[in-house]
Amino acid sequence: MRIRTSFPYETAHEDIRVPLADGTRLYARVWRPLTPERVPAILEYQPYRLTDRTAPRDRQRHPWYAGHGYASVRVDVRGHGNSEGVPGDAYSATELADGVEVVNWLAAQPWCDGRVGMFGISWGGFTSLRIAALAPEPLKAVVTVCSTDDRYDNDVHYLGGSVLAVDMHAWAATMLALVCRPPDPLYAGEAWRGLWLERLEQVDPFLHTWLDHQTRDDYWRRGSVREGLGTIGAAVLAVGGWHDPYRDTVLRLVEHLPADRVRGIVGPWSHQYPDRGRPPGPAIGFLQETLRWWDQHLKGVDTGVMREPLLRSYVEDSHSPATVHATLPGRWVGEPAWPSPNVTTVSYGLQGAPVLVRSPQHTGVDAGRFLPFGNDADLPPDQREEDARSACFEFAVGEETWVLGQPGVRLRVTSEVSRGQVVARLCDVAPDGSSTLVTRGALNLSARHGQDRVVPWEPGATQEVTLALNGIGHAFPPGHRIRLAVSSAYWPWIWPQPGSQAGFTLEPAGSFLELPVRAREASSDIVFEEPEQSAPLGAGLPATLDEPRPERLVVRDVAKGEWRLEVDPRGGGTRVYPDGLECTEEALETYTVDENDPLSARTRSDWSIRLHRPELAWDTTVRSRSEITCDGTDFRTANEVVCTEGGEVVFHRTWEKRIPRTAG
Repeated sequence: MRIRTSFPYETAHEDIRVPLADGTRLYARVWRPLTPERVPAILEYQPYRLTDRTAPRDRQRHPWYAGHGYASVRVDVRGHGNSEGVPGDAYSATELADGVEVVNWLAAQPWCDGRVGMFGISWGGFTSLRIAALAPEPLKAVVTVCSTDDRYDNDVHYLGGSVLAVDMHAWAATMLALVCRPPDPLYAGEAWRGLWLERLEQVDPFLHTWLDHQTRDDYWRRGSVREGLGTIGAAVLAVGGWHDPYRDTVLRLVEHLPADRVRGIVGPWSHQYPDRGRPPGPAIGFLQETLRWWDQHLKGVDTGVMREPLLRSYVEDSHSPATVHATLPGRWVGEPAWPSPNVTTVSYGLQGAPVLVRSPQHTGVDAGRFLPFGNDADLPPDQREEDARSACFEFAVGEETWVLGQPGVRLRVTSEVSRGQVVARLCDVAPDGSSTLVTRGALNLSARHGQDRVVPWEPGATQEVTLALNGIGHAFPPGHRIRLAVSSAYWPWIWPQPGSQAGFTLEPAGSFLELPVRAREASSDIVFEEPEQSAPLGAGLPATLDEPRPERLVVRDVAKGEWRLEVDPRGGGTRVYPDGLECTEEALETYTVDENDPLSARTRSDWSIRLHRPELAWDTTVRSRSEITCDGTDFRTANEVVCTEGGEVVFHRTWEKRIPRTAG
C-alpha cells in the first residue's frame, strides 16, 4: 500500500449543510482542489455517519480524488449522522429524491462545472445505481462496489425465495442500533438532542417490513433497478468480489447495460473496497482505476478505460479450505462480451440410485459469514462435515478446468410434504480429501415457478427444479474432484420450512450439474497498479486487557441435540478519533436450532453503542435486543431499544409482532 502525500492539486475540506426543498439540511463534508477552475463533483451518499463510522475509510479516498482535480463530497442521508430529518425505510423514495436534489445542488455550485459522478460500496453503491436510474441530468458516471440491482434475491433478505435468517435478521438488528445513535453535538450543535428524540419517536425495525414481503412483490421491485436498467444513462463501472454475496449484480450489469456505457471488474475480494488490503487479496490500485473512469466520463479525457474488456475477472486457483486467506493465487482474464464467447456450458449427469436427502437442521453451521468483511473467521472451513450431512455426487477432473460465471443445477425431486428447500454446494475436493467450498445456491420449493408466487408442492409428486448458484471464477486442477453436495437444510443462512425435516428424494437419472467452463489462457495482459491511498485519519484503537470473544463459536448440546452458533461481527470495538470522540461498539449474534426440529430455529442479536466526548461531558449509549422465533404458521419478532444520556434513560421502547409465514 502506497500512502500518497503529494498530489497534482493542493486541497482543503469543509463541513457544510446541503439544503433540500422541504427545508431539511443534510450534513456533508467536501474536499476540493484549490484551483480557480470549476471541476466535476463526485458524491458518496449513505447513512453511516461521516463524522465517525466511515471517517477512516472516507479519509483514504476523498482527499485522494480532490488531489486529482475533483470536488469529492460525502453526504449522510436524512435522519442519520448529523443530517436533519427522521430516518425512513432503507432506500426509500424520500432518500432517493433527496439524493437527486443533492446531485442537482452540487452541479449548481460555483466550484462545480456541472458534471457529477456517484460512487459507493454496499448501501452507497445501491443508492448510486438507483439514483442513476432516476437519471438526473448532471449525473454522468457511477462507480458501484459490492452492491445489488435486486434487493429481493441478491441482498440480505431472501435467497432463492427463502428467508435469509443469517443476515436479514443480523442486518435489520444492526440498523436498528445504528439508526438510534444521536447526532454529535460537536457538529450538530445544541440542536442535537431535539434531533435525536425526534428520530427515536419515528424508529420502526426494518425487520417488520422485510418479513411482511416474503415474495418478489411490488415492494421489492420498486426497491431494485434490475427491471429498470434501461433508464440508466450514466456510465457504470460495476465492481465486486467472488467472496461477496452481491457479485452476480456485476454479471447482470455487463450483460444488460449498453457496452459503450458499462465495464465490470470482479476480483477475489470480500465485502470491501478492493484497495483496502483486507483478506482475501490481492488488492489492486482501485483509486487509480476509478480515476480513469472519472477522467473519461466527467472530463472527456481518453484514458483507454473503454478499450478494456467488458468484464475483467479473477480466476482463482484451487486452494486449501481456510477461514481466511491473505491472498488467493490466480490470474486475471478479460471477456469481450457477456455471456462470453470464451465460456461454454458443460453438463455433468448425476449417477447412482435415488437417494433420500434428509439433512439435520444444523447443516450449514460451517457455511461461513454471509457478508464477509475480511475477518479471520469469515470464509467457510473444510466442508467435509457439511458434505457428510448432504447427498454428494463427484466428477473427476482430468485436465485443468476453469469455471467462470454462474453454475446451474437441474434436479429431479420427489417430496412427500408441501414445503421445503433445496441447497446445492459446489466443492473442490483435493486428493487428501479436504473439501473447499467454491459456490452455492438455494431454492425454496414453493418458489420453483417464480419468486413472485407461492406454489405448494403436491405431496408425493416428482418434479424437475432448477437453481442457479452464485457466480465464481475458479480453476479445478487435474487429480481433484468436483463435488456437488445437495442438502435439505442450511441453517442459519436459510430459515427452515415447517415439515422440512422429512427431506426429499433426489433421482440422479435426469439430474445435471451445469458448469460454465472457460477456455484456458497461457497468460493475460490485464494488470492493475499497486494500491494507493491518501494519508490515514489516525483514529486510535486502545488496547484492553479483555480477552476477545471468538468470532464464530459453534456449541453443541449433545443431550438436547441443540446447536448454537455465536457470532461476534467485529463491529469495531473502541475507537478514539482525532476530534476527541470515543466510540465503542459491541455486538453478538446467536443462532440456535434443534438438529431434528425446524420449528426450534431462533435468532438473537444484541448491540451496545457508546458515544462519549469527555471535553463536552457528553456520554450517550444505545442498547438494542432483537429476536425471531417461529411456529408452523408465524414468525414472532421481539425488539427492544434503550437509549441513555449521562446514565439517565431518555428512550425505551419494545416492539412485538407476529408475521404470517406466507412463503418463509
